[in-house]
Amino acid sequence: MDDPQATLARLRAELDGIDGELIDMAARRQEIVAEIGRLKRRSRQPTRDFTREHEVRQQARARAAGRGLDPDLGERLVGAMIEASLTTQERDRLVALGAGAGRSALVIGGAGRMGRWFTSFLATQGWDVGVSDPAGEVAGLPWHEDWRGPARTAELVVVAAPLAATAAILEELAVLQPSGLVIEIGSIKAPVAAALHRLREAGIAVASIHPMFGPDVRLLAGRHVILVDIGAPAALGQARALFEQTSASLAEMTLEQHDRLVAWVLGLSHAANIAFFTALAASGRPIDELAGFASTTFGAQLKVATRVAAENPELYFEIQSLNPHGHEPVAALAAAAARVEQAVAAGDAAGFTALMRTGACYLAEGSG
Repeated sequence: MDDPQATLARLRAELDGIDGELIDMAARRQEIVAEIGRLKRRSRQPTRDFTREHEVRQQARARAAGRGLDPDLGERLVGAMIEASLTTQERDRLVALGAGAGRSALVIGGAGRMGRWFTSFLATQGWDVGVSDPAGEVAGLPWHEDWRGPARTAELVVVAAPLAATAAILEELAVLQPSGLVIEIGSIKAPVAAALHRLREAGIAVASIHPMFGPDVRLLAGRHVILVDIGAPAALGQARALFEQTSASLAEMTLEQHDRLVAWVLGLSHAANIAFFTALAASGRPIDELAGFASTTFGAQLKVATRVAAENPELYFEIQSLNPHGHEPVAALAAAAARVEQAVAAGDAAGFTALMRTGACYLAEGSG
């Protein structure tokens, strides 16, 4: 009789070998993807081919089913490879185009999370990126203790600081008269509106944008960048050009439209998750106990809430408190929670059902 431990060791070694083969095949796939990307660039074809992606996903589902595997597993495996491929092609495209080659950029607040994202994004395009941040240096990049000197001559200045600091920096830039393009990336525009207009009136090329994603994002497919119209179309066009060769979706709107939208898209979602984990923390129930018996819905909500709880509370407070349109969605959330509580407390099945059906109809409008 075979030794069970010896058999287990043999099977584990076989699995290790298969895992290695999978990695080797993934690497080979990426090599082919890189070659496809080069061919697409030479023939000026778009990076993404949605028809081809659909075919690959369906083939993976069919092949998995044919081997007795869950088709969803097959699609998830191929989907991860597609995302990695798109990320590689997007990065290689930016590198090949080299839109910033030989040009200087300064990221004020470059040691912060979004600041670091921008330093990497710009460096990929060939910009010669420098950083100024009181938090200290960023490995591998020139660091400036005082941003004022390099800001005068840089061809691009990105302000990635907290809102109060951003407003003060923009005010100083209006006096310094930098020669290049100034871009601020704040989540709320009302607190910096006056400074933005002062820069514009001073004849400085200034643009306001809002990347609607976090610093962990690598692939911009399915991500949105809002371009805020402050009455400086040429400068906004330059800001747009930074993202035009990516797969990000670009949307242009006024400053007030932006803040109204963000009040619901960010303010409401943040408040809902903060309320969720605040209620859990006040429940007296250990989170491990709750997570250990999580339903699908609770588990999904817990993952989102955990990510929100790990974010910068000062930034999230700014998003909630400094938006002149921020009170409405939070008040709507409180009123909605009260309606749910009232329906349950009163045993009002019809009212509760109406809430769910109204929500289902509303949400279906966006998926039709």
